[in-house]
Parts: sequence; C-alpha cells; structure tokens
Amino acid sequence: MTEPIISTHGLTRRFARTTGRGRSRARETVTAVDGLTLRIEPGESIGYIGANGAGKSTTIKMLTGILTPTAGSVRVCGLDPVRQRKELARHIGVVFGQRSQLWWDLPLRDSFEILAAIHRLAPKQSSDRLSELSERLQLGEFLNAPVRQLSLGQRMRAEVAAALLHRPRIVILDEPTIGLDVVSKERLRQFLASERTDHGTTLLLTTHDMGDIERLCERVIVVDRGRCVHDGALADLAALVQTERILVVDLAQPHAPITDIPTARVVGCDQTGVRQTFAFSPSDTTAAEVLAAVSARAEVRDLAIEEPTIESIVRRLYEGQTR
Repeated sequence: MTEPIISTHGLTRRFARTTGRGRSRARETVTAVDGLTLRIEPGESIGYIGANGAGKSTTIKMLTGILTPTAGSVRVCGLDPVRQRKELARHIGVVFGQRSQLWWDLPLRDSFEILAAIHRLAPKQSSDRLSELSERLQLGEFLNAPVRQLSLGQRMRAEVAAALLHRPRIVILDEPTIGLDVVSKERLRQFLASERTDHGTTLLLTTHDMGDIERLCERVIVVDRGRCVHDGALADLAALVQTERILVVDLAQPHAPITDIPTARVVGCDQTGVRQTFAFSPSDTTAAEVLAAVSARAEVRDLAIEEPTIESIVRRLYEGQTR
C-alpha cells in the first residue's frame, strides 16, 4: 500500500475565547476540529465542504503547519507539518482566495522570480515552468503589469500559477474561484483538471461554489462542527439523502396547473400556464413516468430535467434527513 499524501488521526483543535463584558466576562473553549480522521491518497481530487464555521479553514491551517493541533496526529507528504514546515513547503502549494502570496506593487513576473528563488529552482527549471503556466493560464498579456493593476480573475490565475510554480505534490485551494465571473471560473477549473491529469497533482478543494466540486472532485468529505459526517464519492452523497428531482415542461398550449399527478407535485407554473415545473422523488417514480402522466393531460413541446444541487444535498444531510 502506498503512503497516503494526507493522513490524520483524531485531529483536534480547540480555541479559548472570551465572552460577555464586565463582571459577566467568561472564558470558554471552542472546538473547531473534533477528532478528524482522514486518509487521502496521491493523485486524488477531494472536495472538502461544509457550512461556515464547520472547521474547514482550521483543518487547512493544521495541514500546512500554520496551526498546531490540540490533540491527534497529522502527516502531509510523510512529514509533520509543524516540526517540518520548511521541508513541507517544497511539496505543497496553497491558494487562499482572499489572501495573496504575490507582491502588490511589483510586476507579476518579479513575484514569480522571487518565489522561484525561495523554492531554489534552477533558472532553466523556473523559466520552463513559468512558460508552461503562462501559456496554459494565459498570463502573458499581464506578466509585466504590477499585481495591484490586475483584475480579480487575472490575479487568481496568477495566484494559482504561483502555488504551482515548484510543481508541488499537493495543492490546497481555499475558495479559489470566489468573486470570479463565469468565464474566469471555467478557465481556472479546466487548468486545475489538466494539471492533475498531466502531473498527478493531488487537489484538496474547499469552496462554497458547488460548480467547483462537480467539475473537479471525485470524492467529497463533508464536515459539520469539526466532525466528518460524510466521506465518499460525489454520487454516493446524492444517494445518501432523500432528494427530489425537477421536471420542467413547456406545453404546446396554455393549461391550468396540472395538480392531479399522484407521484409528483407542481412547484411552479408561469403566468401563461405554458411552462410548468414538477418535483418528484426518484424512489417513488421516474422522470419518464411523470412525463407520461403530463403528456396524457396536455401536449408537451419541450422538457428539461434538473438534478438536485449539492447545496441542497448538503443542507439535507445537515438537517438529518437521511434515509
């Protein structure tokens, strides 16, 4: 069995905080990560998701050596992130969506040269890698511009390039597409997917953008209050909770809302009565059966089927609505 690239056992982090004012002030202990045990293999692509305050960022800070665990153990690339932080930096790349590793007033190219020196890359190695990243992330047009003049989309592409400049074994991305437009998001997702395919890079992604998870991740780890509540394939997560599918039909003629289908319910009808939306449970019926029932009552001109969003799946998982 190969050595995991990330391994944690009983990983725990507690914080002390002060509440109240004056005489009512008191100190209490808050557990941000609670006994987390994970194993991630080289080359995997993992979505690490949860609500705000679930412990995602705290976990990342322990994986990178920024925070020391209160209890438990953690190994990343076979190293202790706290005691061997400098050595670990050679093997990992980190992108924080709201924090920059670039020098604000310097041309972007200078930031890459500084980072190459920090990672002790040979001049040719650095030049070749920067050329590759510049071509694949389309950085050439603004390499000589100061970082402060870049748009958000340009800067995030530059941040990803900076994290990957030294060819790390694992890249940890914390909200990498936050604030980006649709085109910029898709360009970044395509690059990350190809980087993993071409170089075997392990991806660990935390995000609230479920499009990132659907496009990039094969396995999903869901945390709630610092504990793992699901670890498995993305498809398994959808199967775990009782979710509804949506059938949207466009009728040939206006029609009153069709409410007499026993296995489906109308959840939307436009003012004309032409477009009607039905929700149904896959455990009770199929889209074909619902469509047949609608067609028996009115002529259908067009249709679309909407799968449940990951947000709704995770929300239902948190609410305990499991089978």
